[in-house]
Amino acid sequence: MWAGRRVEELPSPAFIVDLDVAEGNAQRMRERCLALGVALRPHMKTHKTLEGGQLMTEGTLRKIVVSTLAEARFFADGGFDDILYAYPLPFDKVEDCAALAERLENFHVLVDSYDALAVLKRRPLRQGKRWKVWVKIDCENGRAGLRHNDLAALGLAKAIAEGTTEMAGVYVHCGNSYSCHGESEIQAVAESTTELTLNFMDRLQEAGLSCSVCSIGSTPTCSRPVPKMGRLTEVHPGNYIFYDVQQMMVGSCRREEIAVRVLTRVIGHYPHRNQLLVDCGWASLSLHSLGQLPTGYALVDGHPDLKYATRGGQLGGRGCTHSRWPPLALLTPLAEVPCTDLQCPPPPGLLKGTAGTGREPVKFGPPAVPSKAPVKCLLRFTSSWHLEVATSRRVSGVACATRTDEIAQLLGPLWEVWNIESRGRSHKRTATGREAPVHSPNPN
Repeated sequence: MWAGRRVEELPSPAFIVDLDVAEGNAQRMRERCLALGVALRPHMKTHKTLEGGQLMTEGTLRKIVVSTLAEARFFADGGFDDILYAYPLPFDKVEDCAALAERLENFHVLVDSYDALAVLKRRPLRQGKRWKVWVKIDCENGRAGLRHNDLAALGLAKAIAEGTTEMAGVYVHCGNSYSCHGESEIQAVAESTTELTLNFMDRLQEAGLSCSVCSIGSTPTCSRPVPKMGRLTEVHPGNYIFYDVQQMMVGSCRREEIAVRVLTRVIGHYPHRNQLLVDCGWASLSLHSLGQLPTGYALVDGHPDLKYATRGGQLGGRGCTHSRWPPLALLTPLAEVPCTDLQCPPPPGLLKGTAGTGREPVKFGPPAVPSKAPVKCLLRFTSSWHLEVATSRRVSGVACATRTDEIAQLLGPLWEVWNIESRGRSHKRTATGREAPVHSPNPN
């Protein structure tokens, strides 16, 4: 539908990705892991696409992490294997897990309780296979899992190693790294989490339990790793393929490493309060920032003087006039948390096509949840400066736009709002201008 069409014809709001930046992010993470000597098991929950998975696994389609069974089935249907379902096992989904474990060469599940393990043991796998079970450990990160110094964790690991289940690995998520401010704090979390994980592995060995795999992860800690992480077996970050405003604020990345934007249009003017209305509210940008950014709920590319004042798509700032921002003028707020943005309702014009057909527009996310899986368009600038829809034989995913100075010159005044810069320039900006008052999210 969108092949050969101009960018301004794309319905908004639309999630767009700079493919060059995403590819660079993926390459740098691979290089970090290679330097550490650890395997990379990337998490798929941020993008939920086959293309993203292919990029993150460098085409091997092996060794990935998912958060839902819908994601697991989606990637299995797309040819992926060695899939870790990294969520404490829901008791009512054992049959679904069994189907995947019997179908794939390697499908792993995760538990943090004896009750969950007991449910698995009551459902032995066919073909003589054993459940591959990971134990979830909390290394002072405040997330799910048994505490690293809890004797019950050792007992659970021992129970896993018996009978129809095998101890496949130890899984730790550095969730507390998302409250850090800067590289030093991130590395302190990485150091502590790694140390406690390795101590737990030592205790397993002392107890006579064989387990060769330990995995920790979060995008902040894997983006700012410490040497001690080289003693781990693998890491499992996910957001790094896109990065976002939250990661920038934490200290995981630089602004120019953020690959994602949300394309939106000006649809209203309120000069008496110096505000604009755009067709992109909280459902397209998420509320993770809680409006605490210097520019409110979002950073608008190239316009530090605009403040995303409310959750209903109202922006305020100096010069919010009809002449400066005519109807349908385009803006590109940076994505706050992409895995939230990608769950937003898509533009009505993109609600066609089904996963697996290769038709456009194509579907984002697992086909098993059609009421929630958004439908998006995979976009990329071509040499003729038009857009094409890049499809695969299965399903297309990440919406991509590669942007350069030449594109800005070619597209002219309509695209001044992009404020496209060359790769070498600094993207640092400071929010300035008068703050607009906060109004009701309902523009009516």
